Amino acid sequence: MQDTRRVLSVTLPYLCFEITDGAIRMLVTLTFHQMGFTGFQIAGLFILYEIAGVLTNFVGGWLGSNFGLEKILIAGLVLQVLATAMMVVPTDDLTVLYVMVTQGLSGVAKDLVKVSSKTSLKFIIPDKSNSALFRWVATITGSKNALKGLGFVVGGLMMASIGMRVGMGLMSIALAAGVLLTVPALPKDLGRSPKRLDLWSQFQKPRAINVLSGARFFLFGSRDVWFVIGLPIFLQEGLGWSFELVAGFLGLWIVGYGLSQTGVSRVFDGRALTASLGRTAVALWAAALVVFPLGIALGLSAGLNPAVLIVLGLLAYGLFFAVNSILHSFLVLAYSDHKKAASDVGFYYMANAGGRLTGTLLSGWVYETQGFVGCLLWSAGFLVAAAGISLFLPPIPGAGPSSGGPGGGQGAGGRAAGPVA
Repeated sequence: MQDTRRVLSVTLPYLCFEITDGAIRMLVTLTFHQMGFTGFQIAGLFILYEIAGVLTNFVGGWLGSNFGLEKILIAGLVLQVLATAMMVVPTDDLTVLYVMVTQGLSGVAKDLVKVSSKTSLKFIIPDKSNSALFRWVATITGSKNALKGLGFVVGGLMMASIGMRVGMGLMSIALAAGVLLTVPALPKDLGRSPKRLDLWSQFQKPRAINVLSGARFFLFGSRDVWFVIGLPIFLQEGLGWSFELVAGFLGLWIVGYGLSQTGVSRVFDGRALTASLGRTAVALWAAALVVFPLGIALGLSAGLNPAVLIVLGLLAYGLFFAVNSILHSFLVLAYSDHKKAASDVGFYYMANAGGRLTGTLLSGWVYETQGFVGCLLWSAGFLVAAAGISLFLPPIPGAGPSSGGPGGGQGAGGRAAGPVA
């Protein structure tokens, strides 16, 4: 029970933060769409957000190891208060550069909070409790994505009822109140390394972290190369969907994707966390994911109904991507060095952000030069790379069943009574 309270103290702020992250994205997108910006131009507003993710994860993990995870969590929340407050200006006064800067600050905030919250699990969950760690990772990651999707809906409702300016103001006030409530409950000096790490140590990672980071780069690049720009523009231009329908559909898809992530721990029990999981399961799940972008591309080329094909394809794709994402998120904590876990996790999420940035930039270029089918084929190629790199992952340290996560408690025969890893 004490462990559960400590987990919630560092993860609830992260989960609430994700609602504001999704709402901000939707408010900015809808506002600039009304101002006559194209989808590609709107995507450009978030480039600094993605670039900030690469730099923040690199430095954030180092800061967390040296000064404590709770400090970078607080810093991230405060930055989000600032980013939302900066948007409380008349719409006519907004410039592209100004909005890009605010979104860059929001990107820094998001990744400071994410690195802090996710790395904290490494120090709160008992040592060698891989089953419990897997369950918590699945629960927190899935809840985070579901709430971000909910944030899309909240942002849309705000836009329709009170507008961006008032919506941003309300979120800024709510976040400020959240900071005041969060600080007293946070564990002190959590994850702080006993030895001060220099910034160069961020480049000196164990083989397992390097390989997993490479696979993560291509996994998330494969998603964003067709999902960020190609898919929403194709839904608008190719299928004639309204912008509101596109936003609502993608928001609900993210909610469903997050909910499916929370159930991933039911696919594996504690006995499945064997030494072979690192190099086989991750590679096989990544390879299986290739089927969906490739299948959609072939179906579109063959003249099948594009709306049915994309909707059904996205549903299946979301389920398989959820498994891939959770396996990765668990492995980075299992592989990380306990003395410098924040540094290892920060490096890994830097690769994640780099993949997203690369995918986002490619998505616009590929869509304009090779069309939506081209985006899907690039996605399939990235997934092949992710699967191939995953084959070089080493065994998981301390693999084996244990209890202690949400719904934990081992029954006879080694299978947990509740959600199991």
